[in-house]
Amino acid sequence: MRRAVFDANILISAFLPRKSPGLALELLSLARDGEFELVLSSEIIIEAWRKLMSSENIRSAYTYSDERAYRFCRGLQRIATTTLRSTQPLAGVVRDPRDDMVIACAVDGTADTIVSRDKDLLSLGSYRAISIITPEQFREQLRQVE
Repeated sequence: MRRAVFDANILISAFLPRKSPGLALELLSLARDGEFELVLSSEIIIEAWRKLMSSENIRSAYTYSDERAYRFCRGLQRIATTTLRSTQPLAGVVRDPRDDMVIACAVDGTADTIVSRDKDLLSLGSYRAISIITPEQFREQLRQVE
């Protein structure tokens, strides 16, 4: 079965209210339904929570309570097949050092895919046979298996 890591921005996209469900929320629902195994780390979940709580851009564009953001981030642990409490540190893999934690999660969580919209991550294409792709590419790959 596929094992995928979502970066914090994909998780945030799944949380933010929309008029119609977005692709990130659809993918999170597929993970919950067992279509693939979602691998997360505490560090990725905490990053998503911090951005939801403190990003002025997000807070000014969307209305949600602190409690709702907290419940969403806590709920990610129930959706994820694996939530790593810690990972082996990696450094210098991605141009933006804050993205190394996503790679570390994928390596330690034996994931085959990282799903992201982050240009620094996507520019790698892959790392140690772990493909790094957009949500659209991941959804298309899941459809091909159905």
